[in-house]
Amino acid sequence: MLSGMESIRTRNPQSALMSLEADAVSARSGFACLFSDSDEYETALIAERRAQGRYEQPKSRWPVVMLAGVMLMVLGTVLLFA
Repeated sequence: MLSGMESIRTRNPQSALMSLEADAVSARSGFACLFSDSDEYETALIAERRAQGRYEQPKSRWPVVMLAGVMLMVLGTVLLFA
């Protein structure tokens, strides 16, 4: 079985050059980054996590309970001094 370099030597020079160029493009694409800087990456990361629902606050009834308690205290105070 021929190795990569031996098979390139047996081809015609034009196809060998095209093969090497294709391999170079393929190798470069593996190292390519979709983002120009870290801020762009962080923005995309946060947007993706928001789309997944990771940053949603859990629904809590405590604010409603506290509001009802304060309203009852105010009502009791008003009735007491009325």
